[in-house]
Amino acid sequence: MAALPEYRVYALKYAERVGRRAEHFLGGDPHDGPHPMDYFVWAIVGEGRCWIVDTGFEHAEAATRGRKILRTAGEALGAIGIDAAKATDVIVTHLHYDHIGGFGQFRAARWHLQDKEMVYATGRHMAHRAISHAYTADQIAGMVRHVFAGRVAFHDGDTELAPGLSLHLLGGHTMGMQAVRVRTRIGWIVLASDASHYYENFETGRPFYIVHDIGGVLDGYRKLKALADDPSFVVPGHDPLVCKYYPGEVDGIAYRLDAEPKR
Repeated sequence: MAALPEYRVYALKYAERVGRRAEHFLGGDPHDGPHPMDYFVWAIVGEGRCWIVDTGFEHAEAATRGRKILRTAGEALGAIGIDAAKATDVIVTHLHYDHIGGFGQFRAARWHLQDKEMVYATGRHMAHRAISHAYTADQIAGMVRHVFAGRVAFHDGDTELAPGLSLHLLGGHTMGMQAVRVRTRIGWIVLASDASHYYENFETGRPFYIVHDIGGVLDGYRKLKALADDPSFVVPGHDPLVCKYYPGEVDGIAYRLDAEPKR
């Protein structure tokens, strides 16, 4: 059997905000205080291909939601020599504004999305403001237009996209939340995205406050750790510690996730 390819994997920081601990854990936190949040997109490179994971948000969305955008996803990708406009495949972990809001920059892409996420984002749950506030209607409409243009590849559960690269339906945070498992030089790593916003979420079993299914979130933590060769190889979606644990390739922007984390 041929050896699996080993991909280069990048976390690309594009925005940040300072919230509070009580805002970032379901049920609050007894030790409330400032709690920074970083925003990332990811790139998986190898075997003559590049897979983008999520698209960030843009300046108008940042202004509306009070977020500090440092650069667009396309600008962050450009820092490592990737042209967003020419990207052929974008994996959408879920359809929240900060993961799909920059979709217009990826004009040639095919989109990889779970069936359940589209059902969730276009169905009855969006009638509830407590759920829909993390989605932006125009972005969801844009993805629906891509469906009609034949540019969305729907997946129903766990799927191998290529040797050494697979998608894993977790649910929990949203109905169609998916994580990405990637083979690298250090072994299997997992891009959790918002299946775990912070290391603390999956390490202590305390979910982020935006939850579709609490049991699904907690089961997802177990699955994240089982998919990775080591629990320390699970990369959360918003934790500033990612920039501390992994070596920077472009200062303040790009971090290599196919390297042993310094924890």
